[in-house]
Amino acid sequence: MPTVDVPIYPRPFFCAVLKTLPPLMITPASRILGTGHYLPSIVRTNLDLERMVETSDEWIRERTGIRERRIAPEGIVTSDMATAAAKSALEAAELKPSDIDMILVGTVTPDMPMPATAVYVQQKLGAGSCPAMDLSAACAGFIFGLSIADQFIRSGTMKNILVIGVELLSRVVNWEDRTTCVLFGDGAGAVILGPAGGATTTDGKPRGVLSTKIQSDGALAQSLMIPGGGSVTPMSLEALELKRHKVHMKGQDIFKVAVKNLYSATKEALDLTGMTADQVDWICPHQANLRIIDFAATRLGVPKEKVLINIDRVGNTSSASIPILLDESIRSGKVHAGDTVAMCALGAGISWGGAIIRL
Repeated sequence: MPTVDVPIYPRPFFCAVLKTLPPLMITPASRILGTGHYLPSIVRTNLDLERMVETSDEWIRERTGIRERRIAPEGIVTSDMATAAAKSALEAAELKPSDIDMILVGTVTPDMPMPATAVYVQQKLGAGSCPAMDLSAACAGFIFGLSIADQFIRSGTMKNILVIGVELLSRVVNWEDRTTCVLFGDGAGAVILGPAGGATTTDGKPRGVLSTKIQSDGALAQSLMIPGGGSVTPMSLEALELKRHKVHMKGQDIFKVAVKNLYSATKEALDLTGMTADQVDWICPHQANLRIIDFAATRLGVPKEKVLINIDRVGNTSSASIPILLDESIRSGKVHAGDTVAMCALGAGISWGGAIIRL
């Protein structure tokens, strides 16, 4: 059989060719059918923290934008909050628990290391024997879950997927460490992702998940972590005394990379749709720090009035922050069906991601 010489082009050649092509316009396969959230009733203000640790209301607000955060009461566990948010999302989607084909839970504060918190949510909902699993991408957990759910629906293997971001961070922060305890709060947010079904806005634009972009870089893994409790540092009396089971963070490392990566995640997700930031109705960013959000929005060229914010009331709820913020904004009437929303988040790992959706 005669052989054929096939030219082998170097990678830069293909990169150059791709740059000449028009932006990829993705037909949505999935869209958000319903949203929900849960916030505990206990409010811990900055003034409360002044009595617990050496800090002040002014110091916290100037550096983070946070005035208060929610704290789960004793007896409430992560799966309880996740279930409450899920029930709200199911009601909004007009679906029953038995309609759910998969449950994805983004969390770094599970009920226990094993099994997954998602299986407890499944049982508390009465969702049947659908696959249920946890994702550990910290504050980016919801974006990772949304991206994975979209792929399952796009492949045709799943129809309705429950995506939850939930954290009970008050149980894993060191309340003697003023650099971390002032930041975090508890809560849960959820969405039901289902087939887009060709849904369009009144002006004919496709509704659904237009793009997602997720990434990780372990080079800064040591900058934000809970070092104890795993195979590196198994739980022991010494580990407990050293508070290795609590959050440890190098704030300056995270601040620098957060601004850069929140911008890049949003920009890359926009590029996949062929859109620019000025064509987006709302930016729904992870609520980590108000200064980080402001810097990222400025780099994108997005005015403050288009940036959704609730960090002042709930603090940093990690993977729960975006779905909580989205649901609050929809239920308050600020965000409407047909609006285009850009989501972006960065968390431990370091993991980050962006998504563009049209509601």
